[in-house]
Amino acid sequence: MASHGVHVIVVGNEKGGSGKSTTAFHLAIYLLYLGHKVATIDVDSRQQTLTHYVRNRRAWARDRDLQLPHSTHFHLPVARSNSLKANHKVEFDLFRQAVGEVEHDADFLIIDTPGFDTNLTRLAHSLADTLVTPVNDSLIDLNVLAQIDPLTGEPREMSHYARLVQRARAERLSIDGRNIDWVLVRNRISMLSSRNMRQVQTMLERIALRLGCRVADGIAERVIFRSLFPNGMTVFDPLDDEMLGGLPSTSHLGARHEYRALVDALHLPMSERAEARKVLAASASPQQEAEQRFIHMLNSEF
Repeated sequence: MASHGVHVIVVGNEKGGSGKSTTAFHLAIYLLYLGHKVATIDVDSRQQTLTHYVRNRRAWARDRDLQLPHSTHFHLPVARSNSLKANHKVEFDLFRQAVGEVEHDADFLIIDTPGFDTNLTRLAHSLADTLVTPVNDSLIDLNVLAQIDPLTGEPREMSHYARLVQRARAERLSIDGRNIDWVLVRNRISMLSSRNMRQVQTMLERIALRLGCRVADGIAERVIFRSLFPNGMTVFDPLDDEMLGGLPSTSHLGARHEYRALVDALHLPMSERAEARKVLAASASPQQEAEQRFIHMLNSEF
């Protein structure tokens, strides 16, 4: 299974609490505001945080009659029969069906993965064009990528997750000759500079060099992200006094700037997606356009 029309962004890390779902949701909403068609898939059957984000957003918009952009969203459950082989086949078929419904219509597909290894996690990583790995700004959290030599500070051995990604990259390269652009993103960065912060940055850069990936400027620790989750809102949405208890602060503006900078750092093919959409729209008949709108509407429903 390979992606042809849509650019696939996978947000992955085998450590829970690294901010994967918040990152995936903010990327999706920002790309929607930029005018792109965006689909999202949640393969975290246990937490379902991205799915809760989407549901909260739709409920908030419906109850207040707000015109907000929404992604076409899918949640994929884990198969639970007694046969591992049968489970993998069911999950593969569900995953292929979800991707197939949006791969020629959406510009970007964002997949949120759980903080543990599953069949769906591996499937998602094998499909990635861009892999975003949020890493909490802590020396402990770097172990999800590699074991660090305590004396030299150099990475010694790749972790299970790093090996999973390298296998996915090798498989992708053998299938279609394309490499997965892997980007490490520091998350929950403290507002105050410290020795720990400098150590994390240095070690992360060494790990990136070892793994053949990139490091992007990260996202600071902000209360606003937790307060917006119950409403399914992001820092890119219009935020009023009723929801915030006051006017948007400099923290909101800072968060917007950080996510915009992250999208810039990902080097996403935005112009190519826009041009491809124009060509498709010009060649489609009115009936085909109506059918595409109808399918999109159906996909948006739970």
